Amino acid sequence: MRYLGDVVTLARKDLRVELRTWQTLPAMLLFAVATLVVFHYASEQGGLGLLWVALLFAALLGLARAFVAEREQHLLDALVLSPCDRSAIWLGKAIAVLGFLVAVELVALPAYALFFGALGGETVAAVALADIGICAVGTLVSAMAAAARVRELLLPLLFLPLALPIVIAGVGASLDGGGRYLAFLALYDAVFATLCWASFEYVVTE
Repeated sequence: MRYLGDVVTLARKDLRVELRTWQTLPAMLLFAVATLVVFHYASEQGGLGLLWVALLFAALLGLARAFVAEREQHLLDALVLSPCDRSAIWLGKAIAVLGFLVAVELVALPAYALFFGALGGETVAAVALADIGICAVGTLVSAMAAAARVRELLLPLLFLPLALPIVIAGVGASLDGGGRYLAFLALYDAVFATLCWASFEYVVTE
């Protein structure tokens, strides 16, 4: 009976802490809703939707690891205090994540073509443009999440809503032959890359 009493005590403690702080449950709920929105839109587009969801969550996995070494070795503060421009930290991390994502796509895109049919040039162009936006926004969000206590939930919570327009435009470019959707992705990249580059210093110093 003491074993069961210990279990109940520990469970009650965690529930009470959550009811006082409301840190984990709201983030879990919002993450679930954001994920359902992504899958709802993607599932309506068949194989193309699945391709974009696969690339999005592969990017999310890579972004979750972007600042792991600095966090585990307590090097993030030292990196921020180093003599290099802080925006260079963002750019270097973004380029590294982009390299990982491109390596994944070198396997994922031929696999998609094998299972679902050939990819059009518009889809490849959309993926290339989407990669830039995903890495630009994702690296900034990853840096923000690295310093948070609920970083495992904060990263997808912040990243998925920002990445949803990329998925919608990417699927649209694949279905409608590009045009305005590719232009939207290029505009998204330009705007958000500039904002992330300019704001990274303030994000990591707060």
